[in-house]
Parts: sequence; structure tokens; C-alpha cells
Amino acid sequence: MTQHLAAPAHHPTSGTHTGWWRDAVIYQVYPRSFADGNGDGMGDLAGIRDRLPYLKELGIDAVWLSPFYASPQADAGYDVADYRAIDPVFGNLHDADALIRAAHELGLRVIVDLVPNHCSDQHDWFRQALREGPGSRLRERFHFRPGKGVNGELPPNDWESIFGGPAWTRVEEPDGNGGEAGGEWYLHLFAPEQPDFNWEHPAVQDEFRSILRFWLDLGADGFRVDVAHGLVKAPGLPDIGGSEQLKLLGNDVMPFFDQDGVHEIYRSWRRILDEYEGQRVLVAEAWTPTVERTALYVRPDEMHQAFNFQYLTTNWDAQELRGVIDGSLAAMRPVGAPTTWVLSNHDVTRHATRFANPPGLGTQLRDQGDRELGLRRARAATLLMLALPGSAYVYQGEELGLPDVTDLPDEVRQDPSFFRAEGQDGFRDGCRVPIPWTRSGSSYGFGSGGSWLPQPDSWGELSVEAQTGVPGSTLELYRAALAVRREHPGLGAGDAVTWLDAPEGVLALARDGFVCTTNTTGADVELPVPGALLLASGPVAFGEGAGGGTVVLPADSTAWWAV
Repeated sequence: MTQHLAAPAHHPTSGTHTGWWRDAVIYQVYPRSFADGNGDGMGDLAGIRDRLPYLKELGIDAVWLSPFYASPQADAGYDVADYRAIDPVFGNLHDADALIRAAHELGLRVIVDLVPNHCSDQHDWFRQALREGPGSRLRERFHFRPGKGVNGELPPNDWESIFGGPAWTRVEEPDGNGGEAGGEWYLHLFAPEQPDFNWEHPAVQDEFRSILRFWLDLGADGFRVDVAHGLVKAPGLPDIGGSEQLKLLGNDVMPFFDQDGVHEIYRSWRRILDEYEGQRVLVAEAWTPTVERTALYVRPDEMHQAFNFQYLTTNWDAQELRGVIDGSLAAMRPVGAPTTWVLSNHDVTRHATRFANPPGLGTQLRDQGDRELGLRRARAATLLMLALPGSAYVYQGEELGLPDVTDLPDEVRQDPSFFRAEGQDGFRDGCRVPIPWTRSGSSYGFGSGGSWLPQPDSWGELSVEAQTGVPGSTLELYRAALAVRREHPGLGAGDAVTWLDAPEGVLALARDGFVCTTNTTGADVELPVPGALLLASGPVAFGEGAGGGTVVLPADSTAWWAV
């Protein structure tokens, strides 16, 4: 059955906003899993630098690097011991400088990950705070508290760690008799090796302003701010009173997340970035109860972008997708910020696997699901995402159609939440397996010394080498889509879409001179031809329907049209 697609209307953008980040495609590199330059089985900065031409050819605008700082690696580098040093496993400061310079020579910008909510328990401040004992001025830079109970044997409140178990760890203090006894407790919303900073302390604020300048002086184009919603805690650290286990990827109202006090911190950071040339940016990883709360992080004097996690967690359903798209655009429009779109990252199941499973299973899956279905939907979802106004984020390997590795042996897993009972599902390792570059060879071209997580035997045919130049491959689909996005004036820019009439389960949206049609159903759908076909995630067939030329849009597919 055919249905008329109304002619797209011109929808002007509001305001005269400028900025490279507003419609940028930003590629997330997870350093330990991207490319290994020295053959030790772990990805590093030299390996990333060598692969920059691949990213340039892919067509992205900027690279976001997950943490590479000096760290004991209790949480894959999100436990930082020194914010101004590179962990030896990744290289050194000269490697970081060379990487940034090489990226800039290719016209790519570099965004570095900043982890301000917590540090490592090996950070100099924390180690000295432990040595100096209760009453130490350095303890005021963290959240040390006496315990409850007769002898302080109970945690100060009922908060739980995102990784499972109490969010408090008790310190063994000298008892004055040559022994040790239980002393104060310190707060860690994540692993015990990650004590939370006290952001009410001026020294913490001064230190991070200095860290910002250090990396800006080195040439960084901006910062992705980890747990941006977590820095400020509610006064008095009140009990929650519930028994529900906390989740990193949840949107519940909590006394340690999304407190209004975080915004003054980011206003002070924005003033620093605005002193530098080259349009440096701040990007918030902020899990909030609503997209309207997320919008507060990107007001004109705060951050430039915030991840749109509501979109990432949306099911493959036309009505749900349209609702989230409309809601996201509407929330960002009043603050003049671009909407961001993301389908995968280092904390969630890759969307090629998420869409291969029934909806409602969450963002951490242990089942591969229907691989063919998942890849088909993932390709379609990517074209829909890249057709939307705003900035898009691509997670390394998704351009190869990589699935999650759901059958990793327990003995190779490194996700800290895997080892703590009742925490996050602990299966994030599945999306962090090193990506394949070649059909064969040691670790499929990742490096000469194997890989820190085992790669599936099937990954040779998913490699860059196997897909390059192959019509219809997922890699070539991404390359073509990013090329069209760069060249077509109706993509990326703007803050609105025009929805066209379409059959149930089909999304049809118009931009200036452009139409995107997405079929989320499990059956082929016949539509009037919207225009000249630019690109499709699956094979389309043209016919002659009663109302003129028609096209059959395959199940779970997206097509782009020039009009």
C-alpha cells in the first residue's frame, strides 16, 4: 500500500549560531583498544597517531580520546593518579603532543577526556590525606566522614556505589598503641580505588582550572567531562532511603547527581576556554532525569554540548524515536545549543547487538541475538542519526558493524563492576575488545603482540582491510554517509526537522533539499519516490505505483533523498 509523502517545507534555523562543534561528527577512540604501536598488546598514543589518516579518510571532524593519564588502571584509566602525565602503557607527553599536532595537520580536532568527579587512590593528594590522618586539611579535599554505629562501624549514609556495594570504604588508622583500628570512611561513587573529590573545596577548583590550562596550552581542542553531573553532592549527604541498586546509566533523581551547584563550576571553566583561540569546547557526560535538565548544562555561558543519552537508550521504534528526536530538539532550542546524537560508546552494548535483541533488555547484554537483524537495524539507525540536525558521535568500530563480544571468559574480564556483586551488570568489556584492521595476522592488525582482550575468530572479515572498497560494506556506508553529510547543505546544521506523512512504523523527515525515510518495521514498505536517491542502508527497488513512481523501502532500513 502506498501513501503520499507531503512536499518538504523550508524550515529556517533559529538564530545565527556558529561553531565547528554544532554539526561535527566526533569519533570516540578508546585508546587501549584502537591500535597498538609498540606490540605490547595494549593500544597506545603512537598507534592512534599512525591511524589518523584512516580517520581523516572516514570523514570525521574530531577525535575524542578516552583517558590516557597516569593511572593504576583499576577502572581502565578513569582512576587518575596524575592529570598532567601519560600512563606509560600509552606513551608519554611527547606522544600526546605529537598526536595532537598530527591530528591538526590533517584538519582533525582533538578532545581529551577529563575526569573531575574522582581520582585514583594513588593520587598524591589522597595518599597524603591517608598518611596525615583525621583532621588533615587534605582530607577536606575529599569526602571523609566518621561512621555511624557505636564504634563508627557503619557507613556514614546509605549511598551505594555505581559498581555495586557501599559507596564508602573505611580507612584503617593508627590506634596509638602500635596497631591499627577502623577509622573514618571516604566516599567513592565508583570503585573504592576512585575517591570522590569535594568540589566545595577551593583547592579542588583551583587544581582543575590549572589542569584545563595545561591541556589547552598543549593544543587540546576541548574536553569531554566524565560524570559531569556528579561533582556536587546534596548538603549533608542525606540518605536515599531506598533499596534500589544504583546504575551509572540511570535517570533517577539522586542526592549525588545533577545538583544545581555543578553549573557554577562549568561557568568558570567556560570563561577559561573562551580565553583561547580556535573555539575550544566542553562536552558533558551528564545523565539527568530529563532532557530538559540536560539542556541546563549547555546554556550559553556553560558547556557547548551534552551527550543525548535519552536517544541512545531509545528502542528501535518509529514512534519512540520521533518522540525523543522532537523532545531533544525542543529542549536544546531555547538555550541555543546543538542537539547531540549517539548510538554506542565504551559503557554500553554496541547498537549492532542492542538492536539484535528484544527491546527493554537495557544497555548491557549478554546475548548476541540475531546478528543479521542487529546489523541491518544498526546501519539504518546510523543513517537516521546522521540525518538529524546537530552533532553526531561515532564509537570506534561501529563503522565496521562490530557486535559486542558477549562470550568473553570470566578470567579475561577487567570491568571493575564485574567483580562487585549487585552492581552494574559488568559486561562493558564486550564493547571494548580491540578492533580489527586486517583479515589475518596478530590480533587482526591491532598490533604485533596480541590484544589485551581476545578477539572473535570471525573478526577478520569485519576488518578495515576486508571492508575497504567493498560496495555495500558497513565501512563504505559510513564513508559515503559522512561524505554526503559534508557536501549536502541540508544535513547537520539547524535545529529542527519537518515530519512528513508516512505509513505506521516509518519515519520521513525533511531538511532543506533533503528527505530521510526510515522503515523500523520488519516488512518492506512501498512509498512514493521522495526524490533522487543519495544513499541507502539496504537495497531499494523502484516501481511504478498508481500515483507515479514508487520505491520499496526494505525492512529495517533508511534511505536518503535529494529533493
